[in-house]
Amino acid sequence: MLVFATAAALILTREWGMSYAELIPYATPGFVAFAACSIPAGWLADKWSRKGMMAIFFIGIGASSALTALAQSPLQIAFGLFAIGVFAAIYHPVGLSMVVQGREKTGVPLAVNGVFGNLGVASAALITGFLIDTTGWQSAFIAPGIFSIAIGLAYVAFLYSERNTSVTAAAAGPKKSSPTEQKDLPRAVLIRLFSIIIFSTAVGGLIFQSTTFALPEVFDERLKDLAGSATQVGWYAFLVFTIAAFAQLAVGYFVDHQSIRTVFAVVAALQMIFLAGMIHLTGVAALFVSVAFMLAVFGQIPINDVLIARATKPEYRSRVYSLRYIVAFTVSASAVPVIAWIHGGWGFSVLFIVLAAGAAAILVSVLMLPRSASFIRTPSIVG
Repeated sequence: MLVFATAAALILTREWGMSYAELIPYATPGFVAFAACSIPAGWLADKWSRKGMMAIFFIGIGASSALTALAQSPLQIAFGLFAIGVFAAIYHPVGLSMVVQGREKTGVPLAVNGVFGNLGVASAALITGFLIDTTGWQSAFIAPGIFSIAIGLAYVAFLYSERNTSVTAAAAGPKKSSPTEQKDLPRAVLIRLFSIIIFSTAVGGLIFQSTTFALPEVFDERLKDLAGSATQVGWYAFLVFTIAAFAQLAVGYFVDHQSIRTVFAVVAALQMIFLAGMIHLTGVAALFVSVAFMLAVFGQIPINDVLIARATKPEYRSRVYSLRYIVAFTVSASAVPVIAWIHGGWGFSVLFIVLAAGAAAILVSVLMLPRSASFIRTPSIVG
């Protein structure tokens, strides 16, 4: 999906004779599907098979990506991105449930998972920029598509070989209760907790989608002296995203050992400060501040997922994650036309003002997390 963001900023606007603001709304159907399909994906995973859904994810998103390369108009590429969004919706509710299953301390595992996800975000700009300069934008969809299909087939083979082992383990007797299995929480605590999770997810999703989607165009406009080609823009975006991805490891460690409320508040405050600092910056200063605000933006990713893992029972977890991500991805879908509207009318300076205000709102909501709940302070089992 971010292949299109980079290609739109660097080549498709010229190839199809459209402005950036006119072209990027065609990504909206993909993000709508990304949001809407997370609910059925989570339900199917809980009722049928999480591993089976992951196999469908790899093969389906790979095939959709490769077919998107055949697009010859904005409308056709919108259909391709819609198909990508349908299969992309599987990953978060299903994959994250698999990551935290059976674990007491979930911060670092979720952070490791997030680092690899954000390396994918970083690679989108790098690979797309390089392929645009060498073989054309179509190959930027084909290459990862074929790679994903290959991984999917390998995963299916792995599941088949694992089946006999699973049968043997099942015959040995019932499993012990998972250490992450939670007792019921007070209703008032749950209502406040999930209200804050939903709000911070919505605003955080807007910030994440806006920064990752728009960064190649921001660099194309503000790093004129540093980036003179699509490949160079891609390299700078890759550098920023890669460095920022590792913030999740630090955040994951801290939420496993410190108050998650304190960690969340610090991350939100850093987002607010650095997004505000980016409003008028250009050149080298813009590059360094971009690293800083992306560190804070990526650092938030595992926090809400850890809260959900601590507060929900395993048998419902995929569905709860799907609800969280339908909020995040619905807002993400709205981010694309918002970027187009703000960029077309006022430029990126106003966008950074809006995003800094959003980070301030997240900070206020985080300070309302209940201090007394044990799972806020430590990853121990809720009593």
